Amino acid sequence: MDEFFKAVNCKRCGKTLTIKTMSRMNADVLCIECSEEEKKHPNYKEACEKEVEEVNKGNLNYAGLFSGQTYPFNK
Repeated sequence: MDEFFKAVNCKRCGKTLTIKTMSRMNADVLCIECSEEEKKHPNYKEACEKEVEEVNKGNLNYAGLFSGQTYPFNK
């Protein structure tokens, strides 16, 4: 089963997830607060653009611009 559906805690802050979303930068499952914080990252726009590019190519399992890295990211 996909990790998104199994996640019960935010990967970044550890808070219990009542509402969750995926990071746009890697494969972390996030609470809304951490998702909003991620939007302030200097590479967030680039990560979003790359995700759209990959999805348009048919890659529906794109792991993110910072795949395998821990937040905060260094490029």
